[in-house]
Amino acid sequence: MALKKRNRVEATFAMSSMTDLIFLLLLFFVMASTMSSPNDIKINLPQARAKTSTKKVVAKVFIDDLGQYSVALGKEKPIAIMEEDLESYLSSVQQQDSTMYIALHADEQIAYKQVVKVLDIANEYNMKLVIATKR
Repeated sequence: MALKKRNRVEATFAMSSMTDLIFLLLLFFVMASTMSSPNDIKINLPQARAKTSTKKVVAKVFIDDLGQYSVALGKEKPIAIMEEDLESYLSSVQQQDSTMYIALHADEQIAYKQVVKVLDIANEYNMKLVIATKR
């Protein structure tokens, strides 16, 4: 009587233990990342020794819906000015203080060429310009 071998080699792989191991590793890294502090590296930044305050001249240029110009320095009341005199006025104020800012308050209905004119004046005299529109 011939006996047959009952040892058969199966080509399967049990993935249940591998998925358990991957899940545990994932859980470990998620927990470890939430416990770490974002400020792990301490950097010593330099501190300012003296507090300086620069006083900057702010000229406000207003252009209304009719295209009329008015200017004001700081918190003064705006005064009406002709379009031709705007450049000479701003250049005379800029000579008093080299760090000058212009705040341009222009109506949204005016022609863009009037805004460009003020931009050109600011560029010519190296002034910083902030544009604000109003209704």
